[in-house]
Amino acid sequence: MENKQKVVVVGGGFAGLELIKGLGNSKKYEVILVDVNNYNFFPPLIYQVSTGFMEPSAISYPFRRILRKSPSVRFRLGSLVKVVPSENMIVLNNGDLHYDILVMATGAESNFFGNANVEKYSLPMKTISDALSLRNTILTRLDRATRLPNVADRRRLLTFVIAGAGPTGVELSGILAEMSTSILKKDYPELSQEDLGGIYLIDGQDAVLAAMSPKSQQYTFKKLRQYGVKIKLNTFVKDFDNEKVHLSDGSEIQTKNLIWAAGVSAKTFDGFKKDSFGKGNRLKTNAYNLVEGYDNIYALGDCALVSGDADFPHGHPQLAQPALQQAKNLAKNLEGKSGKWVPFRYMDKGSLAIIGRNKAVLDFPGQKSSIKGFLAWLIWIFVHIMGLVNFKNRIRAFFNWIGYYIYRDQYFRMIIKPKDRENSNT
Repeated sequence: MENKQKVVVVGGGFAGLELIKGLGNSKKYEVILVDVNNYNFFPPLIYQVSTGFMEPSAISYPFRRILRKSPSVRFRLGSLVKVVPSENMIVLNNGDLHYDILVMATGAESNFFGNANVEKYSLPMKTISDALSLRNTILTRLDRATRLPNVADRRRLLTFVIAGAGPTGVELSGILAEMSTSILKKDYPELSQEDLGGIYLIDGQDAVLAAMSPKSQQYTFKKLRQYGVKIKLNTFVKDFDNEKVHLSDGSEIQTKNLIWAAGVSAKTFDGFKKDSFGKGNRLKTNAYNLVEGYDNIYALGDCALVSGDADFPHGHPQLAQPALQQAKNLAKNLEGKSGKWVPFRYMDKGSLAIIGRNKAVLDFPGQKSSIKGFLAWLIWIFVHIMGLVNFKNRIRAFFNWIGYYIYRDQYFRMIIKPKDRENSNT
């Protein structure tokens, strides 16, 4: 790898991995991928892991296995602590790395809007660890409820409040509703319908799936209500004390389960100029994804606020497609032989959300038309299977869904709590 420029990519999500795919056989660059995990995972299916409908390995895959056929790429397990642009260096929790080009693809994290109690007690939905923690919590509380003599105590354990009616909140409320009408009756005969406190979906906006078309919103609202989900719009969570959720309309919900899917913000790191960050803590970039104020630092995906795209003057949505397209464009620009760079323009490929079995919504680009129901559900399954990182994951996910479709059941509802034997830096 002599005489090659060193490209350090921080974050192996959609954007980071797509960039590496474009530079993996490069003769110009030596690429080092840095990530706090040693695996890539598929965030749109996190909720299926959290409810026991999928095993974690169905939506995740080790980086070193992915990178076997990328001779120009090496992997470094570590957590980014700070950036030192004056020295072209990043500081990790286990050492330093120098770079010629730095690419920030660090994604986003849950945004608790400064509410310390919500951050402390709620259950977030951003990582595999979050999903396993939520799965363990749900299953532990279900089991505990079977031993409690008091109905009120059982209902507090079996009431679920989901903050945020975007795709994650809708999908999670739908799958929990399906569980309560099928699986819980089979697995927990000690519990009655009276013990189930209900599923609440809370959002501060005036519609579920606010970013989608009115037709998709109306269909989703209707189907969730038919599932028994209690929807409260134009309402937000004010506080949570681990016993009850306090809402902005003055009402309270007695529960120990607040699942947080209400918003995200980009991760911030020391070392950047304060004015490098824009709305949502995203790094401000030009149309080539170059971070403002720097000549060799780029940002991609959820952590990038890209200017210069006339159709998206306030930045692109924090979704998979903008991240993938930005990474692909940057890889082409870096590898380009002409020296002429192409500015990024986002191509909207539409939006999808699943509600439940045979029920989903699809908006075509520009929300000019939409489809709903079984056909949208089939398209959702195909898109998400193809979005998984390799063939083995796709086959595993496909058979998981076939099993659930036939039997309305799955077999991954296990409480697994591994102990961390070593707390030192890796």
